[in-house]
Amino acid sequence: MYGDTGLHRSAPVRAVLAARFALLCLLGVLAAISAADSAGLGPTEQLRGGIDQVLEVLDDPALKDAARAADRHRAVRRIADGIFDFEETARRAMAQHWRSLTPAQQGEFVDVFSDLLERAYMSKIELYSGEKIQYPGERVEGDVATVSTRIVTKKGTEVPIDYRMLKRGERWRVYDVSIEGVSLIANYRTQFNSVIRTSSYDELLRKMRSRVEEMRR
Repeated sequence: MYGDTGLHRSAPVRAVLAARFALLCLLGVLAAISAADSAGLGPTEQLRGGIDQVLEVLDDPALKDAARAADRHRAVRRIADGIFDFEETARRAMAQHWRSLTPAQQGEFVDVFSDLLERAYMSKIELYSGEKIQYPGERVEGDVATVSTRIVTKKGTEVPIDYRMLKRGERWRVYDVSIEGVSLIANYRTQFNSVIRTSSYDELLRKMRSRVEEMRR
């Protein structure tokens, strides 16, 4: 996983840095843009506008108080629910195993998975310290788009992050993130498949819930 994002904890420092900014962008897509404001905008415009709003929030001294942590987390989850297609991400990460789940199990899995993603990355976005974000281009094919970004660190190092998005009505919603060529979905798919094949789906869900509880402490 990317740093502390999933069932495993170890990862290269560079990947952790990249992941830190990945959710900054993920959570920024629709941070303060209403449906009316974003109607008609392309995926890059929605992504860029949201990120600008999130940077303003991160720079607000009143929101950095530790006493506001719970409120901040709830706000982040509301934003994430609006911009990240958790069901699509969960379905693709589970691959062939998704079809074997009942509708109730699918809903349960999406809830736990989205909670895991949100909690895994929440601490990372709060570490933002003025790094630059560039938008070198996008590819759009119908209702599917890939927005390319570059995170430029203060030392001049560039971290490429691609956002794969689906158009839902007038919204472009993120369903996958590729950091330095490594897909978030592919990474989770490998872990999920390994646990299910060597144990069971119930064991996977237990591990995920256990990981969420650890991150709550």
